[in-house]
Amino acid sequence: MDIEALPRQIARTQYFTLGVPRSFEISPDGQRIVYLRTRGGEDRVSCLWLLADGSERLLVDPVESDSIDAIPDAELARRERVREHAIGVVAYSTDEAVRTVAYVLNGKLWARGLEGAPPKLVPTIGPAVDPRLDPTGRRIAYVCDGALRVVDVESGLDSELAEPEGPDVSYGLAEHVAAEEMHRTRGFWWAPDGQRLLVARVDNSPVLRWWISDPANPQVPPRAVRYPSAGTANADVSLFVIGLNGKRTEVVWDHVSFEYLVTVVWDVHGPLLSVQSRDQRTARILAADPDTGATTALHEEVDSPWVHMTMGVPVRTASGSFILVSDVNGSRRLIKDGEAVTDDGIQVREVLGVDGETVLFTASEEPTEVHVWSYDSEHGAVQLSAEPGEHRGCASGGILVLSSHTETGHSVRVLRAGEDEIEIRSLEAEPLLIPRITWLRLGDREIRTALLLPTWYKPGAERLPILMNPYGGPSGQLVTRARHSWFCESQWFAECGFAVIIADGSGTPGRGPAWEYEVYGDSLSSVIEDQVTALKGVAARYPDLDTERVGIRGWSYGGTLAAAAVLRRPDLFHAAISGAAPSDQRLYDTYFKERYLGHPDHEPENYFRSSPINDVALLNRPMLLIHGMADDNVVVAHTLRMSTALLEAGRPHQVLPLSGSGHSPSDEMTIFNLLLHQLRFLQQSLGIEPR
Repeated sequence: MDIEALPRQIARTQYFTLGVPRSFEISPDGQRIVYLRTRGGEDRVSCLWLLADGSERLLVDPVESDSIDAIPDAELARRERVREHAIGVVAYSTDEAVRTVAYVLNGKLWARGLEGAPPKLVPTIGPAVDPRLDPTGRRIAYVCDGALRVVDVESGLDSELAEPEGPDVSYGLAEHVAAEEMHRTRGFWWAPDGQRLLVARVDNSPVLRWWISDPANPQVPPRAVRYPSAGTANADVSLFVIGLNGKRTEVVWDHVSFEYLVTVVWDVHGPLLSVQSRDQRTARILAADPDTGATTALHEEVDSPWVHMTMGVPVRTASGSFILVSDVNGSRRLIKDGEAVTDDGIQVREVLGVDGETVLFTASEEPTEVHVWSYDSEHGAVQLSAEPGEHRGCASGGILVLSSHTETGHSVRVLRAGEDEIEIRSLEAEPLLIPRITWLRLGDREIRTALLLPTWYKPGAERLPILMNPYGGPSGQLVTRARHSWFCESQWFAECGFAVIIADGSGTPGRGPAWEYEVYGDSLSSVIEDQVTALKGVAARYPDLDTERVGIRGWSYGGTLAAAAVLRRPDLFHAAISGAAPSDQRLYDTYFKERYLGHPDHEPENYFRSSPINDVALLNRPMLLIHGMADDNVVVAHTLRMSTALLEAGRPHQVLPLSGSGHSPSDEMTIFNLLLHQLRFLQQSLGIEPR
């Protein structure tokens, strides 16, 4: 085996994400589908495509426009929040009829019709961020230097609707915790008639100012970020209805009791918003009067230890039926007008949208599979996808676009009742190593586990060292029936001589509320025990596995888990690779950490027991710490403080800084060499001869 071949391919394909169709928009009549896709599995330039009359057409080729550089800072921040590593057209907006699209290249705003007219440069006062066409297609709203502006597509008349009152105020942008943790990446929403907008005003002045520097380039000044670490002040977020005539009305709710603005919708029935308390135990859905700004509570939910906020809700059908997701009788269920319409045991993951009276959503009965379902009053809840895997979709005009990620790869099908299906080609690269996965349920808790063995392995021929490769905890899931890049990486480690185990423990999605709530107050202890259960369970079934040589590697929360496992259970885990890991939970953001650990001023013991930095004196195994120096999500201070604490405790360890890298490295050479470096560390630490 060429040991460098797969790491090089993973780097060139950006973890096999390139060439995959995404971001679909379907016209209301079902005749047009717009989407993004690069030209191939190693092409990073994202293009805009149109499927109409059964044939595919390239709408925008950024190479032809020669505009793929010099992205404004606000747009870079937006892309970091959504982990966007492609270039070119990475986002777009359409009018309601899906006859016009707007997009940005090189900070410049473009619009084009779908009927063959060439792209039109729309003049703006400066670099445009997050442009959104109004439903009529006549105007585009965008953010520039923290101000919300609107430009007329035909005349080019550009006007300012909301100007920031100071350097820490912005209009139309999501604050850090909304974009990073709530999945609300937007900060403004058009009214259905295109005459007004709902606009978020964000005042970051109460939030701590941190500085992200590039020590490898001392001539570059540090970058200021506003980061609300656990227990500190959040941004002050308010919401306004702003008309094209400049009239401005504040949407009023109890900001003291509900400081988080989680979702915003403006449909034909009016504005809807969901807000949540600081402790996340109370959530309220409000209808807003766009003329007065007054709000009316439509629904309130109280739960302990937190109210789960499902993506895609609240939403209403065409007739106004109210769609929610709530935890009922141990299951996360779809709720229509106050009545649960999915059965117990079906765990709703996300509401994807509505098409008339039909609700499209994803759900799991078996947590390793995520399927697309529909619900309407005539047919009830119906599973639409069949093959084991992870499925998503969107629907409009009687059309369903079903995007399926299975063990054989990625496929996208366009389905309409009574017609032949149409395939939208996925151009992702075929991995040089195809994962060969054994799916297991281990222990009394049936820990969902994936085992990858070398293709050359013959039982009884030799003892295999073990590599645990988890995320394994709150809100993250790895063990799903799809050919993800982490399975390809794991198969590569297996070919290099390891038995690789990936196990999902307490807190992971898809197994119901009680499973997720297990990590409240202590986000490590039960999760480590679940990894122990998986390790012992696999070893009991495969006697060739060498439990005296066990490594564990992880990234982000998985990196925290890897470090804690070696510190607390050195009898079972003999070397750790901890990447981009929160080592002191007080340094991570308010919304995520306080959900699981409470407020650090009120429950400091939760933060202490969940922070591996407090266990550094226990280290007696090899540990490699890795961190991107430009990470503005899990800042590099986590690893630097961890290293300092280890040094002060007299515990040898290694630190690998990644200059210029954010939370997820995207530079090809960094991705490539990082995998090789981790392999060598594990081989040296566990006494393994390179193959």
